[in-house]
Amino acid sequence: MNYILFDCPDTWQDLLPLTYTRPIAELRVGITTIREKWNYFLNAEASVLTKDYLQEKFPVKFGKENIYINSSIIPNAKLIAEIEKMEKESVLLSGDTMAVCRSTKDITKFLADKDFSAFSAAQIDVSFSQIHYPWDIFSLNGEVLETDFLRLTAHRKSQQLSGSNNLINSENIFAEEGVEMEYATLNAQDSYIYLGKNTTVMEGAMVRGSLAMLEHSYLKMGAKIYGPTTIGPHSKVGGENNNVVITGYSNKAHDGFLGNAVIGEWCNLGADTNNSNLKNNYAEVKVWNYSRERFIKTGLQFCGLIMGDHSKCAINTSFNTGTVVGVSANIFGAGFPRNFVPSFSWGGPQGVTEYGFNKAMEVAQIVMSRRQIALSEIDISLLKRVFDMTADYRKYTGS
Repeated sequence: MNYILFDCPDTWQDLLPLTYTRPIAELRVGITTIREKWNYFLNAEASVLTKDYLQEKFPVKFGKENIYINSSIIPNAKLIAEIEKMEKESVLLSGDTMAVCRSTKDITKFLADKDFSAFSAAQIDVSFSQIHYPWDIFSLNGEVLETDFLRLTAHRKSQQLSGSNNLINSENIFAEEGVEMEYATLNAQDSYIYLGKNTTVMEGAMVRGSLAMLEHSYLKMGAKIYGPTTIGPHSKVGGENNNVVITGYSNKAHDGFLGNAVIGEWCNLGADTNNSNLKNNYAEVKVWNYSRERFIKTGLQFCGLIMGDHSKCAINTSFNTGTVVGVSANIFGAGFPRNFVPSFSWGGPQGVTEYGFNKAMEVAQIVMSRRQIALSEIDISLLKRVFDMTADYRKYTGS
């Protein structure tokens, strides 16, 4: 059977700016991406059906018959069992949203029209977690990280860690090959700590799990980590971090507080960058939503920074509660930036202008080359599309 993870258009829009540069299935929550989770449970390589401009980088593969799966859903064994029982030309619905479809047809039109009358339909009768908004990523990170940990480490033996470290509840700590760690404290009491291949935890780091560190990531000296936190591959993290998900290839290497936050790829937070994750009046946090083009309620008392790919901020940057930063923004200056910083913005509290596309690509090329990764023509074309799509938002800033 051929499996395709499809992006529901409304959900993709609600997950901006993180999905400007990737399908929903490429979002990281817990230890792995959503697509990596589905590949494990399906024992197959699923492709993705997403926005046209993303499809060149993330191609879809159609078969004679396909099982289409809503990419915002986190898989579990019970849901897989339901999928395996599906008949031809049928759908499983979650409320009025399609969760899974088995069909020989191209379902793009059915998704756009939200008309599933051509299929035999049944309501799904098992529970599952689902990502609807960016803040769901850090909100669900704890339970998903635990599930990923138990799955990835089952019947395997952890690398032996140095006796210089202080390990609390070591049976819930797993280190892959190549981990380097000395004189650190890891507390996995009622939590889980996963150290990926070739990760480094420097002296004096203190972790109260859960924590996942992906390959070639670094925890700097004296870092303080409160879970559930995920540090994606090739990332460097220091200072104080509480319930943060860093997708990968991003740095928050210095002192400063980051809490209840989601950071994309190729981001850099300057020294002593801080975000507020709690309003002074303890009120519910509102966050910018691209679908409705206004701030909406999150239902959360704690919500920090949401930052899209390739964005950067200078030293001593202070982000207010529930700030959303788009793709490839460059933020600097004294004071608090606005709670919504559009993509390709240049400036800060004193005002912003448009970050020229060619200039932004020059920086991206330099940043990526430091990780021995080329900025491809496909990447440039994708980012140019984002630049054009987001032009109207930059008008709000007076640029």
